[in-house]
Amino acid sequence: PARRIRDHPLHGIHETPGHNHNLRSLPNPGRFTARHVRNDRLIDALIAQAFSALRVSPGARAYYEKQRARGIEFNAALRQLANRLVGILHGCLKTGTPYDEATAWSHRAHALAA
Repeated sequence: PARRIRDHPLHGIHETPGHNHNLRSLPNPGRFTARHVRNDRLIDALIAQAFSALRVSPGARAYYEKQRARGIEFNAALRQLANRLVGILHGCLKTGTPYDEATAWSHRAHALAA
C-alpha cells in the first residue's frame, strides 16, 4: 500500500534557498535516506548580498543586529539576513513592484518604535 506523505519518515524537511532535499529509496522497502543538495554558488552570492546590505541598508543592519543581540553567531545571523532578503526579493517579483527600503523594512521600524 502507498504511504501517505505525512507518514513519510522524512516528512517535515523544509527547503531553504540554495538547498534541495532529494529522497532516495534504499533496497529495503520502507527505508529512505535524504540527500542534501546545495547550490554553493547561490549561497555564496546570497551571503555576499547580505554582507553588502549591512553597510548600505539601515533595515538590514537593524535586522542583523537584532539577531546578534539574541546571541546568534555571525554566520548564522548573516544567513538569516540573506534568507530575509530572498523573501523580500520574492515579494517584489510576485507583486511586480520595485524594491523600496521603507516598504521592505517598515514592519521592523514599527517594532523598534514601540
